[in-house]
Amino acid sequence: MPDLPGFDLAGVTAVKNLQDARRIKTQLQNPRIKNVVIIGMGYIALEMCEALRALGLAVDMVKPRPVFLPWLEEAMAAKVREEVEANGVGVHAGHKVHRIEQHNGRLKVVCDGLSLDADMALVGIGVTPNSDVAERSGLALGVQKSIAVDRSLRTSDENIYAAGDCADAYHVVTGKKTWIPLALRANRAGWAAADNVCGIPAQLQGVAGTSVFRVFDMQVASTGLNEKNAAEAGFDPVSNMIKSASRAHSYGSSQPIWVNMIADRKTGRLLGTQIIGKDGVAHRINAAVVALHAGMTVEQFSQTDLGYAPPFGPTWDPCLTAAMQLLKKL
Repeated sequence: MPDLPGFDLAGVTAVKNLQDARRIKTQLQNPRIKNVVIIGMGYIALEMCEALRALGLAVDMVKPRPVFLPWLEEAMAAKVREEVEANGVGVHAGHKVHRIEQHNGRLKVVCDGLSLDADMALVGIGVTPNSDVAERSGLALGVQKSIAVDRSLRTSDENIYAAGDCADAYHVVTGKKTWIPLALRANRAGWAAADNVCGIPAQLQGVAGTSVFRVFDMQVASTGLNEKNAAEAGFDPVSNMIKSASRAHSYGSSQPIWVNMIADRKTGRLLGTQIIGKDGVAHRINAAVVALHAGMTVEQFSQTDLGYAPPFGPTWDPCLTAAMQLLKKL
């Protein structure tokens, strides 16, 4: 929760754990709650806006940074925003929140150039590593104050292991330390730490930062580096976005699908992939994930023998089309 006036008022709730969920469900039983303001526009905030709209509530979202989904290719982010707004959600990016006030039993979220009335305010502005105990104990910290661990999950103290969202990881594309708190890594690290403690050697290759979520009918998936991250990591990134179809054109339920691929100009190595659409996105990203772990070039990936059947995709899978078009730029 941000250290700002009014965030301790009744009706202002973080969205973090099971107790928060129970508190929100209890509050929503009050028929006076008609308007909800969500502070934040990340995964959790977007999932909450869909759930609240499904209950017939009016929803506004607000955040200080002006760009909606800044890690996503600009044209793709615009399409996701269109989907959110088409479902009646007010999207207010670029408005810093100053405080929350209470007037006549209602809340007012006061921002730069904007005030939003609400019966409930939800806060989903991200997380920080829970590393205070480690820091006080003298353990080395890594990216964003996460607990620094090696590939065996061992900390700077050879007798202490750390796993989960509190600990850092190696990025499979850059080879450098990163902190990406996602569920699969947390679970896998827990198993590996337990194996090592029990004398069964285990090391983890690392993470590609793979994420996928759905907001209303739009599916969004991403893995590896975007163009900005790639440049910061020392690569010479080249990107290209294509529009394809989720199924064969002869198949009636085909939907548009967009794929953005990023590669290194010098080596041709695949660096990252982003996919959006209303059909066939979530599992299609996994082909690109495997390619990142294998260190494949775009040319190598373009020759992979991906499966085809009309109900599941066109003859040339959208990921293959994206790879071939990116090859032309390279």
